[in-house]
Formats: sequence, structure tokens, C-alpha cells
Amino acid sequence: MKKPTRGRITLRTAAMSDAKKLFALIHANLEEGHLLPRTLGELTVHAERFVVAVKARKIVGCAELAPLSPHVAEVRSLAVDGSARGSRVGVAIVDELRLRARREGYEKLCAFTHAPRYFIHMGFSIVPHLWLTEKVFTDCVKCPQFRQCGQYAMVVPLDATFDAERGYGLPAASGPAEAGHYPA
Repeated sequence: MKKPTRGRITLRTAAMSDAKKLFALIHANLEEGHLLPRTLGELTVHAERFVVAVKARKIVGCAELAPLSPHVAEVRSLAVDGSARGSRVGVAIVDELRLRARREGYEKLCAFTHAPRYFIHMGFSIVPHLWLTEKVFTDCVKCPQFRQCGQYAMVVPLDATFDAERGYGLPAASGPAEAGHYPA
């Protein structure tokens, strides 16, 4: 399912055939130190959990909706190509993941980030890591930076949708993104 966003950017669900492109985009963003590495095999297996932003047939952004428990999902591996930064591609991807998470019955969406302000502008709040035990005991304990992590734990409840244009929550059943429409 494709959803138009600003300009010529389209959001869609990734396919297994996109795994190499996801790998390249995530790898290109690793140097900034804001993402954890992902293997090509892992991305191939989980490709269909990714939303990708496409511009002129090129993937310019991606993120995974990763289930952590029946109640919590995570925005994982959010990456935007340098050429598309500043055009709200990441915001559109996170907004789409939020809609999908709510539709799939999750109660909250989380993210672990070095850039908390980015997520705060989308309605997320900083919380103690231990409030997200699903993440800590699934992934963090395996991480070489465990207990030395510089990431912030962020969470947003899914009982409301966030209007990125106006910067505040809307009732869950309303808002332009709910209907699949994004402002031009």
C-alpha cells in the first residue's frame, strides 16, 4: 500500500527484495553513531516490517515496526538519506509506523535514540529504560554498550495520533494521516 507524502515522496511497505537497499541506507547512517548495525540476513527476514520512503524510485528513508511484546512495538533503524533530510521524511515514516502499531493492537510505541528532541516533537516522552523491560531484556542485554548506553528511551501511547503539522495530539479516530492523507 502506497501513501503519498510531501512532494514526490511515497511511503510503502518494504519487500524482501529491498533488503540490500535497507542494508545500504542503514550502513550509511552507522557512521554518525546513531544506529546499531543490522545484518543483511536480519533485514531480509524482517523486511516486511519496514516502511520505506521512496523518491524517484530510490529508497530515501526507512524504519522498522519491531514487536517487543503484545503491547509494545519499537521504531527501529530509522534512517534517512542525506539528500532527503529536512523534508520531514522521518516524521512521515514514524507517523505511519504509529498508525500501523495502533491498527495492530499495540498500546505504546517506543524508540531508543541519541536524538530525543526529534522524537519529543512527535509526541514521545523520555522514560527510564526499565519502563521498557521488553526492550531491555530482548535486545539491550545483548548489546556491547549495555549499561553504558547513551540512548534515551522514548515512548508514546497509542490512544491518540500525533499531528506533526500542528504539534499536538488528536483523538485516535481523526486526523489527516488516519485517512491516509498527508498535507502537500
